[in-house]
Amino acid sequence: MKTLTSTEELAQFCQMARGYPYVTIDTEFLRERTYYSKLCLIQMAVPEEGEDSAVLIDPLVGEMSLEPLYELFRDTSVVKVFHAARQDLEIFFVEAGVFPDPLFDTQVAAMVCGFGEQAGYETLVRKIAKQGVDKTSQFTDWSRRPLTEAQMKYALADVTHLRKIYEFLSAKLKETGRSHWVEEELAILTNPDTYVIKPSEAWQRVKTRTTSPKFLSIVRELARFREGYAQSRNVPRNRVFKDDALVELASTKPGNMNDLGRSRLLLREARKGEIAEGILSAIQVGLECPPEDMPKVEAKNDRQQVNPALADLLRVLLKAKTESSGVAPKLIATASELDALASGERDVAALQGWRKEVFGEDALRLCDGQVALAAKGGSVRIIKL
Repeated sequence: MKTLTSTEELAQFCQMARGYPYVTIDTEFLRERTYYSKLCLIQMAVPEEGEDSAVLIDPLVGEMSLEPLYELFRDTSVVKVFHAARQDLEIFFVEAGVFPDPLFDTQVAAMVCGFGEQAGYETLVRKIAKQGVDKTSQFTDWSRRPLTEAQMKYALADVTHLRKIYEFLSAKLKETGRSHWVEEELAILTNPDTYVIKPSEAWQRVKTRTTSPKFLSIVRELARFREGYAQSRNVPRNRVFKDDALVELASTKPGNMNDLGRSRLLLREARKGEIAEGILSAIQVGLECPPEDMPKVEAKNDRQQVNPALADLLRVLLKAKTESSGVAPKLIATASELDALASGERDVAALQGWRKEVFGEDALRLCDGQVALAAKGGSVRIIKL
């Protein structure tokens, strides 16, 4: 098992990889103690057999620049193959502002090829590569050195089996004409907005049942402070204070350190010093926010407006479409999207891109009374009216 520990070794491997149509890539990282993922290991393989065809790249040992890897990412003649690429891409985007181009994600491809929702790597290895995966090293500490032989074998298996999986799924997509489905999904993964969390927008991730503009104004300022603090110090946001504590603070609105000390949910470290001062300041800013600047929750069509009979028909249509296409139902349309359609909403993902082609167009015809559904044996037919 070859491990690269220098920029020169990495550059040589990446230059060699440019002679192939694709390269498989995976990473191992830690995120439990930091806001941003800590990159611990990179695995790469090219489509040939041999000792030098798959390598480990250790960014924690010696002096190494990853620029040769980023140059390979920019080389559009070589497809960069990942499985469940989102977290890997976030690491490279945060570190260097670069995305692999072109990108192929075998998890996304597997979903549109009939392998179900969020098809796991182990499942694909078993079904496509006809191999097993030893997962005993999956949750080990990848920042510790030296790596064990078991860790290295596990890491390399992630990219060597991926070669056969990619070749199978790539051929399947060409055969079914669904390559553009995958491209639409990957456009989301390579959009910087997918990975940039603005402190001013962090409040939208906090779940609360209260929609009072003043309450939400305090939630917004507390979430803004927490996100900015976590980003600047590279600590998990929950280490600053958790969501339940944030909601409690927005409800009780402590005005001084004594009030803050009465919080049931606030961590001890957050009741003093910089975090405590930031909390009190955020609450004050939220309280003083002018009414016109307070956040407002857009009114959604409530469940009373949903036509229940139409929603049920849409579910039947979706089941018929998933059976004929082999694509998991939730990948095409969620239950909430079906209810939204049945209540008259049209700004839903199920009516966009390949989803519209597979399901959305007939769903709209069903909503408009242009088609009906009929059962015949074990199948459902669409009948034009």
